Amino acid sequence: MFSFFGVVVQMLGLLLAVAFYTLLERKVLGYIQLRKGPNKVSLVGVPQPLSDAAKLFLKEQTKPILSNWLAFLVAPVLSLILSLCMWLVYPSFGFSVYSFSFGILFFLCISGINVYGTLVAGWSSNSKYALLGSLRAVAQTISYEVSMILILLSGVYLVGSYSSFSFFVFQSASCWVFFSCSLISFVWFITTLAETNRAPFDFAEGESEIVSGFNVEYSAGGFALIFMAEYGSILVMSVLTGIFFFGSDNFFFLSFFGFFLLKGMFFAFCFLWVRGSLPRIRYDKLMSLTWKSFLPLSLGWLSFVLIFSF
Repeated sequence: MFSFFGVVVQMLGLLLAVAFYTLLERKVLGYIQLRKGPNKVSLVGVPQPLSDAAKLFLKEQTKPILSNWLAFLVAPVLSLILSLCMWLVYPSFGFSVYSFSFGILFFLCISGINVYGTLVAGWSSNSKYALLGSLRAVAQTISYEVSMILILLSGVYLVGSYSSFSFFVFQSASCWVFFSCSLISFVWFITTLAETNRAPFDFAEGESEIVSGFNVEYSAGGFALIFMAEYGSILVMSVLTGIFFFGSDNFFFLSFFGFFLLKGMFFAFCFLWVRGSLPRIRYDKLMSLTWKSFLPLSLGWLSFVLIFSF
């Protein structure tokens, strides 16, 4: 029962973090573009995400006539649930949650299944733009999933366990994995950008070619759930990047300015920084990047780790 309560607290914390992460994104993009972000609502615009959420969930839900209505409604809920499930891999300190020994395998399974939410959303809308956006997202996610798995397997062989908590223990006893795998860590970050469909790899939502992509027919609560699922995945990827390559911090609950919190915030900020700095690349460049560059590099690094681990 205590473990279940801990999971519920984690999920609520993630949803609250998603709300204010959207505010951070609008502020960061505003200052990058030499303008101010939201600053009118109440105290310097801080409650803006709450007012946006209230507006979206109180709006009328549109129902496209030709859509598959049941799948159309289920797809955003499925995406959000899978995004929240990825958070269970987080190795908590101080209270019991479901952080288990095969957490990394669980993370890879959930991230692989996560693409079905996007696929069902695009297919059930019965719109050519939505279907094209979802097919783009499926091809992109599956392609980058391969190099992401190989990179994580390199870390698993180096640490000797599939538990995310073992990464913390290993890096506490020695140095950060980043110092021995700096190049592959950079590849991992680019892969997470592609996995979460973020700029410059946001082909599932290309406004100039496919209007708004797979979510073009969504509005009100359905759009809000898709939005929350995407940003929840970004925060989870940021936290896991800190765990896998930059250690962790067992003293987070003893110190408000724990390194773990700062590292997660830094990588989440990097997602926004990249979006404000880089334009969207061509789709053929995206696919050649993973198959011709990242896949050989991650395979070579995995072979190197396997040879020297025995």
